[in-house]
Amino acid sequence: MDSAHRDVDAARRFNRFYTKQIGLLNDRLLQTPYTLTEGRLMFEIARQPEVTASDLSRDLGLDPGYLSRTLRKLERKGLIDRTASQSDGRRQNLSLSKSGQEALADIDTTASRQVGAMLTALPAADRSRMVDAMATIEAVLDRRPDHGGPIVLRPHRPGDMGWIVHRHAVLYVEEFGFDAAFEAVVADIAAGFLRNYDPTGERCWVAERGSQILGSVFIVRQSETVAKLRMLYVEPDARGTGLGRQLVREAVTFARLSGYKSVVLQTASMLDAARSLYRSAGFRLVEEQQERAFGEDRVVELWQLDL
Repeated sequence: MDSAHRDVDAARRFNRFYTKQIGLLNDRLLQTPYTLTEGRLMFEIARQPEVTASDLSRDLGLDPGYLSRTLRKLERKGLIDRTASQSDGRRQNLSLSKSGQEALADIDTTASRQVGAMLTALPAADRSRMVDAMATIEAVLDRRPDHGGPIVLRPHRPGDMGWIVHRHAVLYVEEFGFDAAFEAVVADIAAGFLRNYDPTGERCWVAERGSQILGSVFIVRQSETVAKLRMLYVEPDARGTGLGRQLVREAVTFARLSGYKSVVLQTASMLDAARSLYRSAGFRLVEEQQERAFGEDRVVELWQLDL
């Protein structure tokens, strides 16, 4: 079985497990008189002022005919009201009736109690892992540019280096065909940074959105006058946001304020996106050397920025 089929099987296995775990296999939502679709529609109507049936069909991906039948059923039960829009008489806005608000409050209370019981039964570390994993799934599947809030840069914390090494190894193997020797190199760089860290002239920035690490960059001391930019990376789902430029700009600003005369970095000729980023930040290519690196013959480049 190839990796694509294994991934599909893993996703389906998780779906089967989780739908059973939270009770979605039952005909009724949380032992209430309502189906899962009815409960979700009441939730969406409550949180969106002046929402219409076409809005719900688009946002939830529901078949218009099925949605119309379900809304009529809720209306017959006295749970939703329809009113003509004041700005457009052709639009019928949906809202919850008093009975609908009470029904939704019951569903919300029951759902919170059920999820709370599931989380409380877990050790704190497992609970944190699960919530972080859920956030990761949501972020990966939801491609809206602003999903998850702002990206912030922070100093490194315990545990960050292991993650940064891991992501470098995975991404460079998957995207550029580097071999296992690359992981050893970045592990050595991270270990050396921690062993010899001098905050007066060295720094690591970790880019984070929520609890998800999206990238990193390092400035380390090469000499009293030369700083070295190292281990710049950006997660695939954060590319195109300007994060790479932000990381490089932060590193260069720190090097300048720390009194360095120049910043150097080493990269490979086939890393086009990184090279373009360095060039736009003012770095210039000063040396090229053909060598055997990470499983293939590569052109290794030295770039420099005079401050």
